[in-house]
Amino acid sequence: MKLIEAVERAAAQLDAAGVSFGHGTTNAFDEAAWLVLWRLALPLDALDPAATREVGAVEQAAIDTLVQQRITTRAPLAYLTGEAWLQGLPFHVDARSIVPRSPIAEVIVQGLAEPWLQEPPARILDLCTGNGSLAVLAALAWPQARVDATDLSAQALAVAERNVHRHNLGERVRLRQGDGLAAAAGRYSLVLCNPPYVPEASMQGLPPEYHAEPALALAGGADGMDFIRPLLRELPAFLAPGGVLLLEVGHERAHFEAAFPHLQPVWLATSAGDDAVLLLTAEDLR
Repeated sequence: MKLIEAVERAAAQLDAAGVSFGHGTTNAFDEAAWLVLWRLALPLDALDPAATREVGAVEQAAIDTLVQQRITTRAPLAYLTGEAWLQGLPFHVDARSIVPRSPIAEVIVQGLAEPWLQEPPARILDLCTGNGSLAVLAALAWPQARVDATDLSAQALAVAERNVHRHNLGERVRLRQGDGLAAAAGRYSLVLCNPPYVPEASMQGLPPEYHAEPALALAGGADGMDFIRPLLRELPAFLAPGGVLLLEVGHERAHFEAAFPHLQPVWLATSAGDDAVLLLTAEDLR
């Protein structure tokens, strides 16, 4: 069997089993390609050059085992491989933190917030850092910046620590444990936040793959705004003059606007849509 045939076979099995995607891929074929290439220790961008490579019986058995593990556990594939990619960078991930997928990563790497930044940020706060991927991307995007990466979960911070050291950023990224802004210190010119914002009703309907992730990082209360309300109330004391907040709210723009009718954020277009990430300035919040 050729490698492309192994991918197509795995994709058909995933489709037939009705697994859900959204943790690095959006469809069965892409997920199968990731699964096969990882299992064969091939680069994840090697599908085309390796498409006609022969897959031996032992290799195919290993692929089948991983496919069945994905189907039976319904765990995100990133948890099974121990690795996720965001904006071209690899990150360690396991069930202690959610799989990194925030569209804020696009905003950082593509410079979408630059028109609102008065100067390159010197101090950055990454709230709800999870596995630390946004903190790492921010530190790489602004090499002069110091980054505080905070999370309520000590387990998530242990994962973040691995990624900070993986990318040799231990001198510029500081990990701090605390609830909301309790772990923040001083004023920041840029605040990143991918908070728990999934409303209760939506939490109940999530596929098993999402229930495999820590609920602490997803559940946002009745309307998804439980974390965001105190954040916006308290944040002005932590934003430097001219400071900027980048906040992810996913599909909850309507709930955000209902909770904060007096705010007029800038909605930034990303691959997740035109209203998944919003921008507020220090002046907006004051």
